[in-house]
Amino acid sequence: MIVRTTMDENKNKNNQVVLPESTDTCAKCAGEGCRCPNDIGRCNLTSTNWLDDVPDNDFDIVEVLFKNTRRGFYRNSTHIPLKQGDWVAVEANPGHDIGRVGLTGRLVKNQMKRVNLRKDAEILRVFRKAKPADMERYELAKAREEDTMIRSRKIAVDLGLKMKIGDVEYQGDGNKAIFYYIADERVDFRQLIKVLADVFKIRVEMKQIGARQEAGRIGGIGPCGRPLCCATWMSGFVSVATSAARFQDISLNPQNLAGQCAKLKCCINFEVNTYVEAIRQLPAKDIHLETKDATYYYFKADALKREITYSTERNAPVNTVTLTAAQAFEVIALNKNGVKPDTLKPEDESKKNASPFGDLLNQDAINRFDKKKKKKKKKGGDKSAVPKGEKQPQPENGGNKGNANGGERRQQPRQGKPRRPQQPADGPQQQSAPSQQPRREKPQRLEKKTFRPRKAKDGSAPENANGQSKQQQNKE
Repeated sequence: MIVRTTMDENKNKNNQVVLPESTDTCAKCAGEGCRCPNDIGRCNLTSTNWLDDVPDNDFDIVEVLFKNTRRGFYRNSTHIPLKQGDWVAVEANPGHDIGRVGLTGRLVKNQMKRVNLRKDAEILRVFRKAKPADMERYELAKAREEDTMIRSRKIAVDLGLKMKIGDVEYQGDGNKAIFYYIADERVDFRQLIKVLADVFKIRVEMKQIGARQEAGRIGGIGPCGRPLCCATWMSGFVSVATSAARFQDISLNPQNLAGQCAKLKCCINFEVNTYVEAIRQLPAKDIHLETKDATYYYFKADALKREITYSTERNAPVNTVTLTAAQAFEVIALNKNGVKPDTLKPEDESKKNASPFGDLLNQDAINRFDKKKKKKKKKGGDKSAVPKGEKQPQPENGGNKGNANGGERRQQPRQGKPRRPQQPADGPQQQSAPSQQPRREKPQRLEKKTFRPRKAKDGSAPENANGQSKQQQNKE
């Protein structure tokens, strides 16, 4: 148990209030042991009193928090000095209950308006700060909750009721218990109340909760990787409709839209108002654009970018053109005046710069692992060929694998493509590295000798190389 000491108004006596034992701490409890009401680590009901240090911040009603997001407003008629986090004993029907002060001051009035508390609602009183005897009795009643829940589930099954008892909350004095149940249909639990009252000797109150409240009580991790909103900070639940998903162009897949409670995710409502306001600033979907060459119909839109894509077919992306909202309104105004532009494409489309953000390395491609690497073919077709510039590896056994006699065979180097010898045939042939071999000189071409025909002695006609004239050649 953790003991917290507080001073009363006269500062003469120290009232020791025993808080529930807690092994976990949270940021709002400042490491003094989590003071969240009965739910360790859950501060979704905690409100920040930002008017605490403002003078004249007095209001005679305080907010008291209980288990399972239950809260109540009680009148501090005796003007007990209370602050946020104090455990108090409040009036109940019958007896008294134990809770923690969640908010004080003028902010309580705003909180009462937020939860839509009726003006004619009865406001009970705050008796006193919780004493050690009150806390001890409260802990004993709290220890009975799990056993009571298990036994009550068995009783409901024996009675054939189609309901599930999700949790049990005992009152601070242990004289009354609230049974939280979940049911898809209306259940007649009058017989169940009689049986539970006889078995546990307490006053019974049945309270129906929804699937979202149960998920918030149990807790868990959402698909976003963070703790559930209903288990951390949400205290009120608003109905979620599929129209909110349509405004945001979310796929209407039940598996993607449903949360752990099998209901539509609460986060669908978080940004729907922003999308609705953005869609109002775009042209209507039933308006089509007329040009001289074709008629363009609405295909899709990006509400946050204020861009609309039009197509020449109603239900297919054919000759799509993307326009901004301003460009679309200009074309609509021209069509109303009976003017049809030549084309729908903007003039500066070709001059539009590419996006500065791009996947240069193709790291985000889905099929980046599907591409098979092509094996490079080795030259020569021989897989066992030795790369150029490396020596042929020699076997350890000397190459005598096929020798039946087991004698050592003379190691012969493996000959590749024959090369022209660089030394005389008489000398030994040595293989040198290709980088050390001298370049082979190209053979010099022989100069062709030209023969001029001799002139005949009589000077009639020149002779050829054989000493014959053209006239003699013709005769032959």
